[in-house]
Amino acid sequence: MAVEIVVHPLDDPVRASLRGEHRRFAQWVGRIGRYEPEVARFVGHPPVLDDQDWVDLGVALGSGGSAGIRGVGHVPPAGWTVLEEFDTVQMEGSGLRVAVDPELEMLTAADVPEILELIARTEPGPFAPRTVEMGTYLGLRVDGRLVAMAGERMHPPGWTEISAVCTDAEFRGRGIASRLIRAVGAGIRARGETPFLHAVAHNTSAVSLYETLGFTVRKKTMLTLMQAP
Repeated sequence: MAVEIVVHPLDDPVRASLRGEHRRFAQWVGRIGRYEPEVARFVGHPPVLDDQDWVDLGVALGSGGSAGIRGVGHVPPAGWTVLEEFDTVQMEGSGLRVAVDPELEMLTAADVPEILELIARTEPGPFAPRTVEMGTYLGLRVDGRLVAMAGERMHPPGWTEISAVCTDAEFRGRGIASRLIRAVGAGIRARGETPFLHAVAHNTSAVSLYETLGFTVRKKTMLTLMQAP
């Protein structure tokens, strides 16, 4: 087995989270770490996968399972299928201007049915039935209906990812997403941690919004969705 070089927590946020704050969700096969599927679909892996890593990844995913593999130059063994490739940006929020927002409410497991309905309408990215357990989630209700939300996802040492930022179409353009990001960021900053987030590179409107709020691009990388034999 190859010896791994210690890297920055944000260079390996999945495994850094699973070794720390999210260890209760961790499933390990060799050097491959993944979240319990009902919590999140993320898989962590070394920067360079050796033959045993590919075997372990296949075991972790199960027959026909798929996962996003970060980085470039990965050559999977025979039987693996490349489903999709896309560029992503990782942004760090040490400059985020945070603000507590009393109009927002904390979401719990009891709100999951409404959360999943909102996710289905707005498609901010993957969200599983137990993703809400990963951290604090805040939502905005209008006339009792959940119309916007954001929350915490990966949690490497010293950092917390802001994710699931979404707003119903009829309520967009009112600055709600900015309020949610600042409020989630306020909770992260109160713990002495720094917010970060990920975005698809071609979603320039989202990247621009994050930049206006104080985020800066830390890293660009390729994510390749691969399916196991």
